[in-house]
Amino acid sequence: MYTVKEVSEILDMTEHTVRFYTDKGLVPSIQRDKNNNRIFDEKSIHWLKGAQNLRGCGMTIEAIKDYVDLCLQGDSTIFERYEIILKQKEIMDAKLIDITQKAEYIRNKANNYEDIINHLAPDNSNPNKW
Repeated sequence: MYTVKEVSEILDMTEHTVRFYTDKGLVPSIQRDKNNNRIFDEKSIHWLKGAQNLRGCGMTIEAIKDYVDLCLQGDSTIFERYEIILKQKEIMDAKLIDITQKAEYIRNKANNYEDIINHLAPDNSNPNKW
């Protein structure tokens, strides 16, 4: 069994986040000790890790809670869970395209500056000179 502090270190998340996720019902297997402190077993850590990953993918707390609730209902909800994951995948794919375009833009800017510094191109990067 693990404490909030131990779990936060294991998962590299703040203690506040661990408590927040448990308070929002994202860790259905959470237990309490005799002093009402949260204690975590391996299953609880798996729930937290899943919530952490889904949140990292941009999923809202509410959507994660819906997903957790569906998981608790069992295999009959596989299609619904799949739909939730597909929706988030589409969002992540769009973000990936966006960040890829932005990364390409900044790479081109850096290359342009290298050319300017090496006197291979005029300084066309300064809007004040346009």
